[in-house]
Amino acid sequence: MPKKLVLIVIDGMTPSAFERAVESGRAPALALLAGRGTYRQAVSVFPSLTPVCLSSIATGAGPDVHHIPSLVWWHRKEHRIVEYGSSFAALRAAGMAQGLVDTIFNMNQRHLGAGAVTVYEALEDAGLVAAAVNITCYRGRHRHLPTLPWLTRAAYGPKRFFYYSLFESDRTGAPLAVRNRAAGSTDAYAAAVGRWLVTRDGFDFLAYYLSDFDYMSHVHGPEGAEEVALERVDDAIGALLDAGGGPDEFLERYAVVLQSDHGQTTVREVGRLEDSFTDLDGQVVVTASNRAGQVYLLPGARVGAGEVARRLDGVPAVETTLWREDGDAVARRDGEELRFRPAGGDWATSGDPSLLDHPDGAARAWAALANPNAGELLVSAAEGWELVDLGGRHHAGGGSHGSLVAGDSLVPLLTVGIDAAPARITDLAPAALAHFGVARPADAGVLSHHA
Repeated sequence: MPKKLVLIVIDGMTPSAFERAVESGRAPALALLAGRGTYRQAVSVFPSLTPVCLSSIATGAGPDVHHIPSLVWWHRKEHRIVEYGSSFAALRAAGMAQGLVDTIFNMNQRHLGAGAVTVYEALEDAGLVAAAVNITCYRGRHRHLPTLPWLTRAAYGPKRFFYYSLFESDRTGAPLAVRNRAAGSTDAYAAAVGRWLVTRDGFDFLAYYLSDFDYMSHVHGPEGAEEVALERVDDAIGALLDAGGGPDEFLERYAVVLQSDHGQTTVREVGRLEDSFTDLDGQVVVTASNRAGQVYLLPGARVGAGEVARRLDGVPAVETTLWREDGDAVARRDGEELRFRPAGGDWATSGDPSLLDHPDGAARAWAALANPNAGELLVSAAEGWELVDLGGRHHAGGGSHGSLVAGDSLVPLLTVGIDAAPARITDLAPAALAHFGVARPADAGVLSHHA
């Protein structure tokens, strides 16, 4: 039997932050794992926003297959905004009750594409036991009721399922996850649950999600977060090693994949995407969050995606706009355009190729545009800029992510005891299935990277 597998996702940790943590001696658990494994950089998806990224990690597919388009999007069938929590103000603007239902339940039960298969579903269908701690893409086969007695709506996750104290498949004695986010209570909750699971050897596969680093990166910037959150993250990883009897005994029983879901870059300027479309009321819906945005054309709109894109020429907050036209994808920047489409394992292009000179740029843009829930126009923000969300909030002075640029898109990826060489975050679910000898479901779909 192969070793059991632990997937550790440190939200928002950049490759440079990981490398400094290992070299500085401030993160002994990270350094120990790095000394036993193989380190590389991998590429995220676009938009490089957490719901899209975690859905890609959990399904092994891009947004063209799992259908989660962004942190905030326009639901065409229901004629409403879906907001997964860009900020408290954005949730309130979209409707707090609906926003919570969308984030906790609907993203997995209704929005996640039927053609995507999560790693938990695939492994448990093969007779293995999957576990998930705090990860927001959790869809599985087992019914779980909330811990709050006045809530009765069930969630469907893996057999061992723990979600911010709201869903708990087992009583672990873990402290409340949401008692003090700024002080690290969310990762402290994850550490307590992870310790309980490892002590009991209670899984074959564990998705162990640590979100506090990203939370502090938004406040303090990607480098400032290292001063505030690095040691807490390392303690949460060290808790697993200690629960397994120490590093040597732990690594005898468990293989490890450790990665981030996206990068993070410093933002100092703020733009409002809506300001370019004030005369198109009733024709377009604009959704934006962090460093990515979308423009949806409503039925009867008298403008096309190309015309909408041209309105954003010269807007300082915008680097690249993307849309589909006559079977091609089109990227536009500063009046220049690149048309591209897949062709025999590569890309047929016409125009300036530097417009998508970003990590895996053409593949990620193509997959994002192929998402049926995406807007007709996608926007990738310029370096140093953030787009305000529905509630008018932003992270200027801190860090943000979402765009195609390398700083938002490259992630650290460490493998220990697993025969895999992932190059993209979409490679993790297939690697986990291969590790256990489980065939990838035929209808699971893959990211359209043509590589």
